[in-house]
Amino acid sequence: MAIAHRRIGTGPVRVIVLHDWFGTSANWGSVLDHLDPEGFSYVFLDYRGYGDRRDVPGRHTLAEIADDVLELADQLGWDTFSLLGHSMGGKAVQQVLVRAPERVEKLIGLAPVPAGPYAMDDPTHALFHGAATDPEKRRAILDLVTGNRVSRHWLDRMVAHSLAVCRPEAFAGYFASWQPLDLSAAVKGNTVPVLVLVGEYDLAITPDVMRDTWQASYPDCRVVTVPGSGHYPPHETPVAFVTEVEAFLRI
Repeated sequence: MAIAHRRIGTGPVRVIVLHDWFGTSANWGSVLDHLDPEGFSYVFLDYRGYGDRRDVPGRHTLAEIADDVLELADQLGWDTFSLLGHSMGGKAVQQVLVRAPERVEKLIGLAPVPAGPYAMDDPTHALFHGAATDPEKRRAILDLVTGNRVSRHWLDRMVAHSLAVCRPEAFAGYFASWQPLDLSAAVKGNTVPVLVLVGEYDLAITPDVMRDTWQASYPDCRVVTVPGSGHYPPHETPVAFVTEVEAFLRI
């Protein structure tokens, strides 16, 4: 069965883009208007249970996401490609790298979850686990990762979007997959070129955390702090985000 996806551009640089825990292929702010369609081919995938694939059944695991990414690449006729993953998607792209390292040209992590288990104390785990069915918990997480500084209207819209576009069981399933998963030994020392982008106001995924995890795992990894942004540069600073991404991919 063909995998539904969203494509922008027909250029020679091929990129598969994986969204965050709250988002979909459509929820990238105004970034979708700023991507270079002549130099790049961007393909955005919805996870099973999300967006255009909301009704596609699945196990809702990162391993399943990796399977779908590779199947989609085959469907597109892409032997090799780069990967861009946001937050949970940042761990998912590492799962793809583990599965098929010979096919991945470059890796971009946007406020990405590290390869190892994501440590949480009991209250934090309860907050994230409960977010599957509690809109206020989703709002609290979004407020935290954007530095307690974004508008209430934006938070309301993000919460409403996340509730509307994904199944609660999918939301819960992916959390149960990405939070404890340990890919650290499998990616350690991989020489793929890596760019990590992290917002200066992100209170969860910080530059120090990225240096201690991503940069420690990948010898060819550069960590860039995005000024004026928290966990969502595509919404908060879209032009700066696209500029960093496309400069890295063009090298």
